[in-house]
Amino acid sequence: MIQVSSSILSADFANLERDVRSLAPAGVDLVHVDVMDGSFVPNISIGLPVVEAIKRVSPLPLDVHLMIDRPVRYVERFCKAGANLLTVHIESDAQENILAALDQIADCGAVPAVALKPTTPAEAVLPYLSRCGMVLVMTVEPGFGGQKFMSHMVPKLKTIRGYINAQKPDCLLGADGGVNLQTASACKESGADVLIAGSAYFKAASQAEFVNALKAQNI
Repeated sequence: MIQVSSSILSADFANLERDVRSLAPAGVDLVHVDVMDGSFVPNISIGLPVVEAIKRVSPLPLDVHLMIDRPVRYVERFCKAGANLLTVHIESDAQENILAALDQIADCGAVPAVALKPTTPAEAVLPYLSRCGMVLVMTVEPGFGGQKFMSHMVPKLKTIRGYINAQKPDCLLGADGGVNLQTASACKESGADVLIAGSAYFKAASQAEFVNALKAQNI
C-alpha cells in the first residue's frame, strides 16, 4: 500500500499549524519534516523547537529527514522532540557513525532510515540496510523544494527495491523530490512504497484528490 508523506517545506510557515492539521483530512499518512543545517546542504530550514511544536499539533506521525552533517550528534534529541521515523544521509558522516546513529534511533523507539543523494550509487546502501525501516532515494538534489524530478533516479529505485526484497523485505522504499501526478507512476512502478510530495501537494486544487491519485494503482 502506498503511503504519502507531505513535506511541510512547501507549507505556509505563517500558518504552519493550520497546514499541518489539514494533512490528515486530505488522506496524508506522514508529516515530512526537512531539517537542513546550511552545511550538508546549501539551505537552512528548521530545528528541534519547530519539530517539538509540530508534534504537539499533528495527529500524524512525523517523518523527519535530517540533511545535516554528523547526525549522530542529534538523533536522540530529534527522537525525543517527536520524530517517529528519522532519516539520516549516508553521505553525512563515516560509516561507523551512521551505523551508530541508526542504532540510537532504534533504541529511542523510532524507525531508522537512510537517504541517498542522486550521485550516490545504489550499492552504497548495503552496509546499512539490515538496520533500516526505510531507504529514501532522493530524486532531486537535497536542499530546496520545488525541483524537477530526476528521471534517471528510476533505475536506482528499482535496484534498491531488489536489495530490499532480497535482504530486508519489511523495509520501505521512499522517493523524495519532484513527486507529482506525472512522476508518481514511475516511482511506484519502481517499487516505492512512500511518496514524499511537497510543492505539488500544497499547490493542488484539491489536496484530497491529489493524495487519492498518488495512492491509486494507476494514474
